[in-house]
Amino acid sequence: MGRRPRPRAERLNEKIRQIREAYGWTQPEFIRRLGLEDELTQSDIQAFERDSEDRWAREPALPHLLRIARLAGVIIDVLVDPELELPDKLPPDPMHGVIRRKAKNQGNSLSAKSPRKVKKKSSK
Repeated sequence: MGRRPRPRAERLNEKIRQIREAYGWTQPEFIRRLGLEDELTQSDIQAFERDSEDRWAREPALPHLLRIARLAGVIIDVLVDPELELPDKLPPDPMHGVIRRKAKNQGNSLSAKSPRKVKKKSSK
């Protein structure tokens, strides 16, 4: 039985590189900003940024792609759709979405206040 090649997102590699270079980050710095030091290596980023025709090219896993999109302040469609362009100017604070999401996942959200216990006054 033959195996068909999996369709690849055109231009994803150049958009990932464009995001990293727009902020002036090295590949290891990019990994750190994504918060994926335990999951990705510099060679992974190199593979993500390679031309899709290169046999060593790879695409990020969906959760990693989502982190990249959030870091850049764009929806994931912008990264995957070859007809959509990244904005000319990316947000000045690239960690704006990642920090909020991470805090919610850890249960430290500022908006989620725990109920206060009210002491009843004792009557004498």
